[in-house]
Amino acid sequence: MKIFTFAGLLAGFLGAPRSFAGDASADRGDLHPPASIRQPVSPYKIQAGIDGEIYPVFANYASMQRLGDRTFGVVSVTLSNATDAVEQRRVSVTIPGWSDDEIQTIELAPGTTRTLAFAPAFLPRLFQNHEIVAATARVTITDTVSSSAYEATVPVRLRSAEDMFWGNGFKYASFIASWITPHDRLVEAVLGRAKLFTPDHRLPGYESWKSAAQQEQETYREAKAIFTALQRTGLSYVKSSATLGDHKGVSERVRMPRVSLAQSSANCIDAAVMYASLFENLGMDASIVVVPGHAYVGVRVAEGSSKFLLIDVALTGRSTFETAVASAQNGMASHPPSTVTQVMVEKARAAGIYPMP
Repeated sequence: MKIFTFAGLLAGFLGAPRSFAGDASADRGDLHPPASIRQPVSPYKIQAGIDGEIYPVFANYASMQRLGDRTFGVVSVTLSNATDAVEQRRVSVTIPGWSDDEIQTIELAPGTTRTLAFAPAFLPRLFQNHEIVAATARVTITDTVSSSAYEATVPVRLRSAEDMFWGNGFKYASFIASWITPHDRLVEAVLGRAKLFTPDHRLPGYESWKSAAQQEQETYREAKAIFTALQRTGLSYVKSSATLGDHKGVSERVRMPRVSLAQSSANCIDAAVMYASLFENLGMDASIVVVPGHAYVGVRVAEGSSKFLLIDVALTGRSTFETAVASAQNGMASHPPSTVTQVMVEKARAAGIYPMP
């Protein structure tokens, strides 16, 4: 199996692997491996994070993959065997104070090189961290035959759990699904209030026994009820998207739905993941639609339909539901298809992108 670092991130459904070797002036909107950490005459090479920065959203995804399915890691270790004998290595990787210790063993044939991808499970504190912090990745490699050992530490920076890395052209937009948390208690509390704004006090999602036209009418009513319930909480627009660290222009802070609900504040992408959480909870097909400088939420109007109801959720608290729907339609009409990125939550889940803890 071919192993990639973050540079090969989800190449299977986000595009073909790309080469990131080149000069230091290359566009930092792509995923560039950091400079290798080498010891003199050492047969090992260590790479950590994206330019030495570890994003919790990617760490969570990688740690949830089965080892045999893993295509990238938070830390990658390349081992070479320049001898004429088979070598056995035991490799341990941890971020002290932040993660568990992951151990892999490998048998290297003479003259071969292998790369191991490590994604140790992080402790809850990583996902409770809201600012960039310094940490260290510790790598220990032991020759299981001679018992000789090699140890190295690599400085890393842990990004805030709210930091999203988009990449050039929103290449990694699918990971925004990690912010969609359908089973959060505050999300479910909104649904409890929203049902009061429907004629029959129900939020059934799709009902297959209804016709497509009836399902579309019901979807519209349920979306309006959710919009009204959120409006009644006092939710309104506050930008608050600035973040620290490298990758300016291709990363930003995105608030989790529970944070937006607790603060009654959300910008366009904050509100989009919040609404998508509510729709996914009801078993409805939600999507996040990203255009230059803005984001909308979409919900499939009926099972099997290709039509989506789009809402400019940034207008929550400032307009009527009808105005928010019209604003989304007008906004989409002003953007050529090449500038529109749609993230289907269902597809992201199928690719293994689940809510962050």
